[in-house]
Amino acid sequence: MESESLKKLFRRFCVVVVFGIAFAYIESAVVVYLRAIFYPDGFTFPLRLFGAGPHWRRFLLTEIGREAATLVVILTGAWLFGCNLRQRLAYFMTIFAVWDVFYYIWLKILLNWPASVMDWDVLFLIPLVWAAPVLAPLVVSFALFSFAVLILQRDCIARPIRAGLLDWLGFFVAGIVVVVSFCIAGLHIAEADYHAYFSWSFFFLGYILAVGLFIKCFSKST
Repeated sequence: MESESLKKLFRRFCVVVVFGIAFAYIESAVVVYLRAIFYPDGFTFPLRLFGAGPHWRRFLLTEIGREAATLVVILTGAWLFGCNLRQRLAYFMTIFAVWDVFYYIWLKILLNWPASVMDWDVLFLIPLVWAAPVLAPLVVSFALFSFAVLILQRDCIARPIRAGLLDWLGFFVAGIVVVVSFCIAGLHIAEADYHAYFSWSFFFLGYILAVGLFIKCFSKST
């Protein structure tokens, strides 16, 4: 019975991964067009902020709306794939992680970019500009994917990973620390010393806190 449940979980998980890969292509295709419009001479840091054209504000608002819609699509997919809140959270993390990783894989195929994982990218625009070396979001995605696999596996054998109120508060703080590290860097993407504004120490403070809390919650469920 447990083996059959694991097989069903694996099939559904594979569908989720395919969904994430396909959605990543849609995202990367949009970026190909955006870079052709705003950075025809090449997308390099420090970034030349667009804004000189007559339609720049409309494009920016459209892009922010598209990013919001992207989150809605990921949330909707996770909700439909999952059978309970734990599974839905796990599928959200799976889709997000696969989408993020394959976004860069597709860009490498389509644009031969990034040249390395230390190249900088604009990650998000809500509520502020997020920026960092490509390696940073990839590290986050690796953790999210790992968390998701373990949550789903435990849920399948009826030994779910549970987190208390303080654990959730800790996860929230960890997430805020990581996001703030991106946003601080995002404020300086047009400056010559842009790279000095991303703190790996601050980023890993939030990252390690999240990983440590997850390991704590996982160990309590074994």
